[in-house]
Amino acid sequence: MIQFNRFTLGNGLRVIVHEDHSTPMAVVNVMYDVGARDEDPSKTGFAHLFEHLMFGGSVNIRDFETPLNMAGGENNAYTTNDITNYYIQLPAENLETALWLESDRMLSLAFSKKSLDVQKKVVCEEFKEHYINKPYGDSWFKLREMAYQRHPYRWMTIGSELGHIENASLNDVKAFFHKHYCPVNAILVIAGNITVSRARELVEKWFSDIPPGEKYIRNLAPEPQQKEERRLTVKADVPLDALYKCWHMDSRLEHGYYVADLITEALGGGSSSRLYQALVKEKQLFSGIECYHFGSVEKGLLAIEGKLVKGVRMEDAEKAVEDELKKIKEEGISETELTKIKNKTESAIAFEDMSVMARANNLAFYELLGDANLFNEDREKYFSVSSADILNYSRKIFDVNNSNTLCYYSEN
Repeated sequence: MIQFNRFTLGNGLRVIVHEDHSTPMAVVNVMYDVGARDEDPSKTGFAHLFEHLMFGGSVNIRDFETPLNMAGGENNAYTTNDITNYYIQLPAENLETALWLESDRMLSLAFSKKSLDVQKKVVCEEFKEHYINKPYGDSWFKLREMAYQRHPYRWMTIGSELGHIENASLNDVKAFFHKHYCPVNAILVIAGNITVSRARELVEKWFSDIPPGEKYIRNLAPEPQQKEERRLTVKADVPLDALYKCWHMDSRLEHGYYVADLITEALGGGSSSRLYQALVKEKQLFSGIECYHFGSVEKGLLAIEGKLVKGVRMEDAEKAVEDELKKIKEEGISETELTKIKNKTESAIAFEDMSVMARANNLAFYELLGDANLFNEDREKYFSVSSADILNYSRKIFDVNNSNTLCYYSEN
């Protein structure tokens, strides 16, 4: 059970404080309720671009890194389709430095054409390196576009096309910032060797004067239920043939999410998993195979992907995958196997909770989902999943009419 206190400033900023006096460190985590799903379809990649821009200096602090380094801190950020998260870890006695830095960039970034041009170039190079020039780099562009017809999960966090970032104007960027990066759309978590009273004092000092901004009301088009199989074949200069399959699954707060998570563990959780044992080790059809999901807040995707051993026919590889799915749909999994994957999941949660940074991030994320207390309920939600749930949910999601398949052939 993770203990925490929370309060809300007059400008709407939600604050969570988690005391942990076993560490000399403190973590400041600022999560903004904005991700790639909140972008204009003709201007994608902006949330990820801001992950870079937020380190380019703010209205009163031109250089973000130097004062943080002097305070013994380190920082980073990440963006998903759902959220944008910034975090700093530093010695607890220097906590105020982190709050000073975060409050100033929440107040206002130092927008300049020069800063924007530099970060656009960085993001464009990242786009080319990882998604255009890298083998299989476009696979999830194609899969998302196939799986989602209406919902904005149909594009990647990096953006749907390079031109959207290349053509981003200073006015576009300013408008996106003022719409999303403000106190009413943010959650601040302070964790580590700090008291609640001291945290409140510092937060009020540095954040209470920031204008609240306007609460962003999300109104996204729901994805219609998929009612027929979708398939795509691609040929490219890649080393091996690859098979990708994905299916729609439940959203983050539904029971089905926890069932799906355990199914991915049974099918693809390492070298002891069903797909690896049957298709890599025994039949030697794949050089590697994975089963995973994206942890999406809204209805997401469960995926299987694997690289075929050279000389193996795509039809044979896909049939072998379908045979494994047929087994779980017809037989489910045993109580022994279910207990094993539940215990493995519990261990992973416990291991992650050892890190104060991970705790801070999770408290912010669950507060964004509706209540930070949900963080403490996860273990029980996994343990409430029954073998009957696994059987029934496997039959539901691994329906051929819910499937999207990409056969990625090597030209070599």
